[in-house]
Amino acid sequence: MERDQLADFLRRRRESIRPAEVGITDGPRRRTAGLRREEVAMLAGMSVDYVVRLEQGRSSQPSTQLLGALARALRLSDDERDHLFHLAGHRPPPADGVARLARAGLIRMLDLLGDTPALVLSDLGEVLAQNRTALLLMGEHTGLSGDRRYVVYRWFTDPAARAVCPPEEQESHGRRLVADLRAAVGRRSGDAAVAGLVDRLQAASADFRRLWTEHEVAVRRTDRKTFLNPRVGPLTMDCETLVTPDQGQQLLVLTPADAEARERLDLLRVLGVQEFPTGPPVR
Repeated sequence: MERDQLADFLRRRRESIRPAEVGITDGPRRRTAGLRREEVAMLAGMSVDYVVRLEQGRSSQPSTQLLGALARALRLSDDERDHLFHLAGHRPPPADGVARLARAGLIRMLDLLGDTPALVLSDLGEVLAQNRTALLLMGEHTGLSGDRRYVVYRWFTDPAARAVCPPEEQESHGRRLVADLRAAVGRRSGDAAVAGLVDRLQAASADFRRLWTEHEVAVRRTDRKTFLNPRVGPLTMDCETLVTPDQGQQLLVLTPADAEARERLDLLRVLGVQEFPTGPPVR
């Protein structure tokens, strides 16, 4: 671990970001050219004290999960993210496969979308990043480990995961998840991680086995879903999926399908962050 270089790199990246780039108002009394340490701490979900110790070169070795959060908060490019991991004494996440960080450009798009709920997902349905409005709508879904990272795995193995979806939509939603996974398996033929996920799902869920044998294939691009939010009730949302050229990551944008959903989403933003359900996002 290169503590001094890590400290210098983090400090310079923090100072190079304009507050507006991450959705923070740049007031007239602001003395810091870039972000404040407390703002980085808020964006990364860690304590201000730890950010201070990192920048002063006196911290313990940060975990890979913490480094991922810092990379998102500081809007690092892929090369900068890899450099961050090297300085901290860790191997960077692979360029391919299932253990990835959201791309810097997609993170910036999340910021630009502002009050529109949006998420970045891997091609296997891991939530890699989400903006504040998506968090208000469906709760926190980043940072999960093991097979729980995958929306499709939670859907078929955790009954509580279906609580965000009306009963009459659950069969069709499950079919779409399986069809999308089948398409990913085709694109990533020979990928042991993907094959292992399918094997574990078949062992864990008879419902998944039933749908998997039907061999339906469909890449989801547009859809309409109803979210059952415990604080404001059902919201019908139009879902638009934008895919990166290599099809490795997706930007999912959710817009209200009618005036009632728009009003309820506005109310949800007013209520702010309180408690959230633990189920997966509905795509």
